[in-house]
Amino acid sequence: MGVESTPASTPSRAGRNLPAAIAVGVGLGALILGSLFWQKVLFAVLVLATVLVAVDEMIKALRAGGAVIPRIPLFAGTTAMLLAAYFWGPMALLIALALTVLATIWWRMPGGSVGFVRDASAGVFLIGYVPLLAGFAILLVQPESDGPQRVLTFFLVVVASDVGGYAAGVLFGKHPMAPTISPKKSWEGFAGSTLACIGAGIGSVVWLLDGDWWAGAIVGAVAVLTATVGDLGESMIKRDLGIKDMSNLLPGHGGVMDRLDSLLATAPAVWLLLHLLVKG
Repeated sequence: MGVESTPASTPSRAGRNLPAAIAVGVGLGALILGSLFWQKVLFAVLVLATVLVAVDEMIKALRAGGAVIPRIPLFAGTTAMLLAAYFWGPMALLIALALTVLATIWWRMPGGSVGFVRDASAGVFLIGYVPLLAGFAILLVQPESDGPQRVLTFFLVVVASDVGGYAAGVLFGKHPMAPTISPKKSWEGFAGSTLACIGAGIGSVVWLLDGDWWAGAIVGAVAVLTATVGDLGESMIKRDLGIKDMSNLLPGHGGVMDRLDSLLATAPAVWLLLHLLVKG
């Protein structure tokens, strides 16, 4: 969840149309909470729909960069992977991943050998980057006793990282963190992300999951690293492809992928840490 987005009519100092960004963020949060605590399967459906849009954005972006990626195997494989994760768990997700990779490579074969490695590599990269990582968000909701709370913990630490980094960056940001990748990210913003993320991790694990405070601190500390890497990683992709945002679907945010970057990178880490450190 990067802090820089397409400037709109009234951009803030950090480059966002802040009122639009807040409105979209609140709306998305309400959808997530409503699906989580009403029917967990609705959360899985919401994630699937969101990830399919993100996959389509990535296909368009990679096509603009010269790669030819077919939609049918990617859409079918994404659906299979996320449903497998929800109904049957990690091993099913892994099997669906392998079949999706094979289907994507096979689908490209009739197109001939010219550009085959480029196209197949881009397709496999997309599969690993979006639906596979999103599958871990689905795995978080699986436990019967506290699945929704685990998902909420995941979202809270990532949102805390984003909000803490945004606030500290706007107020105190002077030293660029990665000027050639994301010029608006600063070390002061990273410090704000770290404090907010660790605080959210401790609070979430203690109050939502009845876990130890130190487990929450570890979750928060790791999450701020993965969220930052996710943000910078997507910025690298966009710079390589020569685009500013993946789309303009979400006012004040950019595309769906511009909202998922930190979430995707953080989902596996939070799933693993909660699995190891917090008893269900």
